[in-house]
Amino acid sequence: MDNLAEHSDRTPTPIVAIDGTTIRRIREAKRLTQLYVASVVGVTTDTISRWENNRYPSVKRDNAEKLAQALEVSLEDILRREGTAEDVPAENQPKFPPLSRRLLPAIILLLAGAAILGVVLFRGAAPGLKAERTLPPYCAPGQILPVRVKVERPAEGGSGFILKERIPAGWRFVSANPRVTGEAGAREIKWLIPAGAGAMTISYTLLSPREIPLKTAVDFGGEVVRSDEGGTRREPVGGAARVTVAGIHWADVNGDGRIDDNEIMPAYYLTEEMKGLGLDWKTIETIWTGAGYTWNDKLKAFEVVR
Repeated sequence: MDNLAEHSDRTPTPIVAIDGTTIRRIREAKRLTQLYVASVVGVTTDTISRWENNRYPSVKRDNAEKLAQALEVSLEDILRREGTAEDVPAENQPKFPPLSRRLLPAIILLLAGAAILGVVLFRGAAPGLKAERTLPPYCAPGQILPVRVKVERPAEGGSGFILKERIPAGWRFVSANPRVTGEAGAREIKWLIPAGAGAMTISYTLLSPREIPLKTAVDFGGEVVRSDEGGTRREPVGGAARVTVAGIHWADVNGDGRIDDNEIMPAYYLTEEMKGLGLDWKTIETIWTGAGYTWNDKLKAFEVVR
């Protein structure tokens, strides 16, 4: 009886409905990475992705409050608005008269034709295989830039695939995990990934040209190539595709001349994840402990402000 009474006194965890589309729009407008938001909320980047894609439309209120804090908005700004079609009870939604039986054969033929057309148009797509690139917004001349490509593979597994990444002209490949397949080219690097299921992340680092002018915008590109019974399928790598060359450290996401408390943890996690690929954690930590930094374009180095 005591256990039952204790159980009945427990207060259920408050749940709120969030708007994933709004969350993604706010994060991208503020140029925040999923990794940063995940570290503030205390969840994984997969969870943030699922929230943004409305796969988990309802979450614990305390997580929603942490999410709003990470996005620097109020909780109300990310809640799902009432009045949408899914919020209206079925009995209150408008009812339409039944279709005439004469129209049913035509509708069936139309739907069948649309299905066939869809197969033809999207035959080249690789269902269940999606790649997305993550890039810092800035990189200084002569400095190392971290790049990550997350590939979502179908849960049922399947054949292996090839990842090709096109790098900016003049930028030099440094290292990667897993290692690149074959020799790294001047403009393209490749990985041959064996069959498997679930998400995987491919990380690599590049060295920007020392004499590249500030304010230069450089573009990235890439594709996933997969072969099966239906032939060769190609899918472009999505996500971030442009970096601006500036006197700004890659860990300084908002470009305000300092690495603050909101930026140090994502930088730490990324540096740990990409350990051995050339990222300089000591410089990041030194900038964080100081009052900020400046860029010495003559020496091509960051100088800490004490």
